[in-house]
Amino acid sequence: MSNENLQRDEASDRSALITTHSYDVSLDVRQAPNPDVPGYTSRSVIDFSAREPGGSTFLDFIGSEVHSVFLNGKGLSVADVADGARIRLDNLQAENQVTVTGTALYSTSGEGMHRFFDPADGKCYLYTQYEPADARRVFANFEQPDLKAEFTFHVMAPSDWQVASNSAEAGRTQLTSDPATSRWDFAPTGRMSTYITTVLAGPYFKAEDQWSGTLDDGTALNVPLALYCRASMAGSFDTERLFQLTKQGLGFFNNLFDYPYPWGKYDQAFVPEYNLGAMENPGLVTFTENYVFTSRAADSQYQGRANTLLHEMAHMWFGDLVTMHWWDDLWLKESFADYMGTLGVDRATDWDTAWVNFANNRKAWAYVQDQLPTTHPIVADIPDLEAAKQNFDGITYAKGASVLKQLVAYVGFDAFIAGSRKYFRDHEYGNTTLADLLDALGAASGRDLALWARQWLQTSGISTISAEIEEHDGVLGKVALVQDAVDPATGRLELRPHRLRIGLYDFDADGALVRVDSVETDLAGGRSVVAELEGKPAPALLLVNDEDLSYAKVRFDPRSEETARASLSALPDPMARALCWTALWDAARDAVAPAERYVAAVEKFGPAETGIGVLLNVLGNASTAIERYVPAAERAAVRDGFLAVAAREFSAAKPGSDHQLAWARTLATTSRRAPGRLDLVRGILDGTTVIEGLAVDPELRWSLWHALAAHGQAAEAELDAELARDTTASGRAGHATALAARPDAAVKAAAWDAAVKGTSLSNQLLSAMIAGFNTAPDGLLDPFVDPYFNCLEEVWAERSIEIASRIVRGLFPAAQDLGTGLPEEHPVLVRADDWLAGHPEAPRALRRIIIEQRSHLHRALNAQALNSQPLDA
Repeated sequence: MSNENLQRDEASDRSALITTHSYDVSLDVRQAPNPDVPGYTSRSVIDFSAREPGGSTFLDFIGSEVHSVFLNGKGLSVADVADGARIRLDNLQAENQVTVTGTALYSTSGEGMHRFFDPADGKCYLYTQYEPADARRVFANFEQPDLKAEFTFHVMAPSDWQVASNSAEAGRTQLTSDPATSRWDFAPTGRMSTYITTVLAGPYFKAEDQWSGTLDDGTALNVPLALYCRASMAGSFDTERLFQLTKQGLGFFNNLFDYPYPWGKYDQAFVPEYNLGAMENPGLVTFTENYVFTSRAADSQYQGRANTLLHEMAHMWFGDLVTMHWWDDLWLKESFADYMGTLGVDRATDWDTAWVNFANNRKAWAYVQDQLPTTHPIVADIPDLEAAKQNFDGITYAKGASVLKQLVAYVGFDAFIAGSRKYFRDHEYGNTTLADLLDALGAASGRDLALWARQWLQTSGISTISAEIEEHDGVLGKVALVQDAVDPATGRLELRPHRLRIGLYDFDADGALVRVDSVETDLAGGRSVVAELEGKPAPALLLVNDEDLSYAKVRFDPRSEETARASLSALPDPMARALCWTALWDAARDAVAPAERYVAAVEKFGPAETGIGVLLNVLGNASTAIERYVPAAERAAVRDGFLAVAAREFSAAKPGSDHQLAWARTLATTSRRAPGRLDLVRGILDGTTVIEGLAVDPELRWSLWHALAAHGQAAEAELDAELARDTTASGRAGHATALAARPDAAVKAAAWDAAVKGTSLSNQLLSAMIAGFNTAPDGLLDPFVDPYFNCLEEVWAERSIEIASRIVRGLFPAAQDLGTGLPEEHPVLVRADDWLAGHPEAPRALRRIIIEQRSHLHRALNAQALNSQPLDA
C-alpha cells in the first residue's frame, strides 16, 4: 500500500488539527485456533475534537477489508473513503465520533496481532506488537505518538484462555449462546499513545503476585503483578526469580523518580517469535520468550534479562508517562531506559558488573553503528515511519545511554534525578521534545545545556583518543591526549568535550597489574596536554578513559599495547580488563592491527577471564575476526588453532560452570567451519562422549547438529529424529537452520526460494533458515549474488518491513574474501555500488540496509588487506 509510510509532515498537520479523547476497541478472536481463518473482526469507536470544523483528516487501518465507517452517526461509503492504509474523514465537527468496523489479519511476522501455534501441543497463542506503527494492523486509529487518548478494550475469545491488556480486567461474561466463548472487558487506561497499547490472548500459563512499597514521602503503593508464558514452557518459568527482580525494580524506580508507578497493575508476558527483546506496553510488558531459559544459561544471560526487565520498567516513566512528539526524539525514551536499566541492575540487584557489561557489550554495539556511513545524531532526522523503524539501533539506545552517563557526571547525579522528576511532573501523560528535557535538567543543575546538546546529541560519529607520551629515564614527561573525530556520514571534523580519567597501572610484588595512580582531565579540542601526569613514574599501562566515563574509542600507546598483549589477564579490575579487550578489538576491526593478533589474545587470556559476559563477548569477536577479518590464506590455520584452544578449555573447565558452557558453545560454532573435532561433536550428541557437568540440552544439541550438518555429516533423517525429541518452537528453528546448513547446491537453492519467493515462513523460521543458508563452504553461495540484488525491490514492495528487512540484511553476500585486488574493486562491493547508483529513488530504509551491509563488507576486506605481522602475543 503506497500510503502506509506516514510522513512526519502529515503527522504534524494531523495533530495540529485534531485532539483525540478516547478509544473503545472490540476484537473478536474466538476463531483464532482455526488456522484456516486468516483474520478477525475489529471495531474502533473514537472520540476526538477538531480545531477547524469542516476540515478533513484520515484514520490509519491496514486490514483485509473495511466493512463500515460511521462519522458522527452518518454512514460513509467505504469505497469512497477507504484508500489503501487510510480512511478519509471529511466535514469534521468541533467534537466527533467515528466508528470503523473491519477485518484485521493475524500476522506471522511479529507485526500487529501475531498468531503462533505451539508445535509442542498445537495450542494457539496471540499477542500484539506495534512499535512504531502497527496498531493500525489491529484496529483503526490515528497512528502517531502525539495523539494520545484513553483506551478501553473488549476481547471475545475462547473461554478457557487467558486474556490481558494494558489495564485491569473490569468484567468477564461467558456467552449464553456460545459457552465456549467469553467476553473480556478492560478498564479504561490512562492517556497513552497507540503504539504502546496491547492485547494478549491464549492458553498462557499465568502466575500472580503483588508488590507493596512506600515512597520516601510515606505514600503507600500496591501493584498487582502477573507473569505469562506458553503452557508448554511453564516447567522452565522461573517466576520466583522474576517476581523478586520486578519488586526490586519497582521499589528502586518509584523512589528514584519520586512519582508513583502510574499504570495500576504490572504484568509481564514472555511470548514466541518476538521481533524485539521486549516492549514497554504500560501495565503489560511483552518480552521475547528466549528469556525463559529452557536450556542451561550463563549468569551473564540472567543479568542481561534483568537489564532488559529494568529497561522496560524505566519506560513506564520515560516513554509511556512522557512520550516524544515524533520519532526524531525516540532517544528521549530509549537512551534513558538503556541508562536506567543498567543503573537499576547496578543499584537494585546483587550483580556488581552491570557497568562492565554495559562497556563491553552495549557500547560495543554503539561503536559499530557509529562508524557506519548511515550513522546519525542521537536526536535524529526521522522523516517517515520507515526511517523510524530503522532507527531502533545502537545510536538511539547504547550511544544515547553512554552520553547520558557522561551527562550525569557533568551535572551531577542528584541534579540529573531532580531534573527527571520535574520532567515527569511537568509533562505527565503528554508529549515532549529535546527542548523540554533540557529545560528541566538545566533548571535542576543551573547549567545551560544547549552547547552540550549540540556537541553530543546533534552530531554523529565517534571520537578516537590516543596518548602521545614523552618519557625520560622511567619518568613521564609531556603527555598529550589527541582526539580524532570525523563524522563518517559527512566527513566533517566533530571534536567533542570529554571528561576522562587516565589510569596508571603497574605490576605489584605479586605480578598483578594494578592502578597505582589516576588523574581526571578534560579534552575539549583536538589535542590537550595533561600537565598533572608530568613527573610521575612511567606506568606499564596508561589506560585512557579508565572507568569508562566517556564515549570514545581508545588507541594504546606502544608500551601500553605491549603490556596489554603480554599481561592482560594480570589486570584484576574487571572494568579495566574489559576496556583493554575493547581497545584490542577496535584495533582489529579498524585494520590497525592484524586480526590474528586479536584471536591470539583471546586464546592466551580468554581462559583466565573471570567475567562470563566478557568471555562470551570476546569469544564471539574472535569467531568474527577469523571468518571476516583474517586473510583467506591464513584463515584455516588460525581457525584450527582457535578450535584446538576451545576443545582444550572445554575439557579443562570446571564441570557445570559457566566457563564450561561458554567453551562448549564456542566448540560448536567454530566446528561449523573447522572439521577437526567433529568426532567430539558427534560423541557428545550420541552420548558416547560424556563430559562431566555438561548439560547437553536442546540449545547446545542443535548447535552441535548445525556443525555436523555444515560438513554434510548429519542426514536429514537424523535431524528429523532430533526434532521428534524436541518438539518446541526453538527446536523447530534449530531444525530449519541445520537443514539449510547442509553443503549442497540444491539445499541452498531450496532455502533461498523458501526465504525469498515463499511466504509461509514466520519471522523466527525465516531467520533460522537464513542462518543455515549462510553456513556454507567457500564459493557455494556465489550463484546467489546477482539474484540477491535483482530481488531487492520486489521483496521490499511485497513484504512487510520486518520480513523484508530480515531478508535484505540476512541474505546480503557478506562472506567474501579479498583476492588479489583492492577492497574497493571487490565484485560484491562494485555490485552494491552499482545497485545504489542505479536506484537513487529506492526507499530510504532499503538503501540504508544495503549501505550498511556494504560498509561491513568493506571493513572486513580492509582488515584482510592488512599484512599479517608476527604474533608476539
